[in-house]
Amino acid sequence: MFVFDSSVRSLISRVEIALDGDSVNVALRLVHNFVERIVTEPICAAQVFASRDLDQLCLRIGRHNLAGLVVPQDNPLPGGKNGSTVVYLVSRLQRSGGHSRLVQDFIRAQPEKNHLILSTEVGGPSDKDFFSKLFATDENVYFMCAPGGNFEARLSWLQSTLLTSRPEHVYLFNHHQDSVAAAALVPELRLAGSFCHHGDHHLCLGVHFNHLTHIDFHPMGFYYCRDQLGVDNRYLPLTFEDKHCLPAQTEFMHGGPLTTATAARSNKVEIPYYVSYLDTIPRVLKVTGGRHIHIGKLTPWALRRIYNQMCKQDVQKDRFVYIDWTPSVWKALQEHEVDVYIASFPYGAGLTLIEAMGAGIPVIMHQHMYSRVLSGLELAYPEAFSWADPEDLLTYLKALEPESLQHERYLARQRYEAFHHPEMLRDYLRDPESVRLAVPPLMSKFRPRYDEWAAWAERQLSFSRLVYRFAYRIWRRYRRLAS
Repeated sequence: MFVFDSSVRSLISRVEIALDGDSVNVALRLVHNFVERIVTEPICAAQVFASRDLDQLCLRIGRHNLAGLVVPQDNPLPGGKNGSTVVYLVSRLQRSGGHSRLVQDFIRAQPEKNHLILSTEVGGPSDKDFFSKLFATDENVYFMCAPGGNFEARLSWLQSTLLTSRPEHVYLFNHHQDSVAAAALVPELRLAGSFCHHGDHHLCLGVHFNHLTHIDFHPMGFYYCRDQLGVDNRYLPLTFEDKHCLPAQTEFMHGGPLTTATAARSNKVEIPYYVSYLDTIPRVLKVTGGRHIHIGKLTPWALRRIYNQMCKQDVQKDRFVYIDWTPSVWKALQEHEVDVYIASFPYGAGLTLIEAMGAGIPVIMHQHMYSRVLSGLELAYPEAFSWADPEDLLTYLKALEPESLQHERYLARQRYEAFHHPEMLRDYLRDPESVRLAVPPLMSKFRPRYDEWAAWAERQLSFSRLVYRFAYRIWRRYRRLAS
């Protein structure tokens, strides 16, 4: 299993040999490991999004497994619940994961139906305690994890559960490399389903599943999948429960220094890039004289680097407020009286940006050096400031005045109400065949800097970076096996 395929053709050949020997587990592992190598290679981020060959390979594995499956007759829902059932196939649910919130929103928008969440746990162990408490009062919501075992056992469990539950609709929310979830939902199950393209910044299995409705959650992904990949897709904007905007008379800056904020976990900001979030925020604190609120878990190494840089900038440690998790980013931004939200970089975070705009917080966007998807400019209001050079960000922050922030509060809230209000999701789910939602146009102000990318990419080939990636992949493998 540690033999690495040098090409997709080589991978296909090895999978075919495995299936000829009835080794479904080996076939699933081969596909999983191949995609894992791609998504852990920074140079491939937002460059490779899909593979028709890999998707067809997953379907072949799924068909092979289904042909020999012994299906139990018992309905997996407790007490054999009556009524229509909606199933969500996931790789893992975390309390802070964006797609975890999407699943919750889909459930809340259809209170009259039964909801069954099936997790392969291929992405690691889910936060079972959190979700058990979250849905404790919902008698129509059930969360089931694949029993311990190899990938073949998990695939058999998944396909058996789908056959016995006979859902009205299945939503596939797989992680990029989850070959188990991708192989499960074959056309032969005769189930209506949708591929929810949330793993949208790397190669992801399932993008070319023609038997499923392909849903993209942001304009950048919608246009790319339609125009570049030739996918017949639907646009369904990210939405968030309205927790209300601050009163219009609320003052910005309160006559004092600026308070900035960012919400993102380590997987968004601790990424090799030509501009470091960990080095930039201390400089932001230096020029604003205020506080920066960071919401989202960072590694101890990242925190140490931030504090070291703050020390060099002669910035007091208590001006960086670290919150590893909060049940509501929206409310946290309001409670900490945040004046402006700095979108995470190098990877943007869609839902937290929408929370900020819904809360009436002006936003600042980053123009990624080569990727429109990772920039996320089209999620924000067109007038939002965007930067590529950190000096431009610092200059902009120094010049900010309460009057301009008041105006942008209105623009931010207006954008939320026009494109991200939860009523849009409810409308779509009531009649997905006829509802077509307006897609914001792509912004002309995005300017890729391929020279910067070339300089950055060349550094990724250094010995130290190769050693780091090797260690990182081993750690991910260990974490997965430990689960």
